Amino acid sequence: MIMRQGQQLLLPANPFFVWGSMLAAMLVNMVLNMGLTGRSPWVPDLLALVLVFWTVHQPLRVSIGAAFVCGLLVDVHQGALLGQNALAYTVLSFLAITMHRRLLWFPVSLQMVQVFPLFAAAHLVELSLRMIAGGAFPGFLTFLGPLLEAALWPVADWVLLAPQRRAPDPDANRPL
Repeated sequence: MIMRQGQQLLLPANPFFVWGSMLAAMLVNMVLNMGLTGRSPWVPDLLALVLVFWTVHQPLRVSIGAAFVCGLLVDVHQGALLGQNALAYTVLSFLAITMHRRLLWFPVSLQMVQVFPLFAAAHLVELSLRMIAGGAFPGFLTFLGPLLEAALWPVADWVLLAPQRRAPDPDANRPL
């Protein structure tokens, strides 16, 4: 793949780090859901953020099947309608796979704008299923969640790509 001007060449992603970061994001989500905020609708879904990140950067390793399994685990943990988060994460992963090649051409600041509709669509699917099943509308603060997830995209990029970045090499004879 041809890279953008100034983009750093990355090392291959360690599969243990990829799956470990997804597990850590799921555990942080569980702690946030049980913590002071409870199940506030405005709290960003960190698992969705990490899932989209790895789906964009490693589409052969993290795919729609992984999103479905993660969604089922979140459904079981939250006691939600079984399949509600699974469908939302599956839609999110599908949309991320469809745009992953285009997304990597943009700088991180513009990637935030590109991933916001993905997070909004996933929240809309989840909200629609909850409302169809007879749940109450959680309020307009629920639309703050996708904004916070898109705002956390540069942090996820910096943290999750850190192990793949090469150390600066002062040798002038090697261009890579």
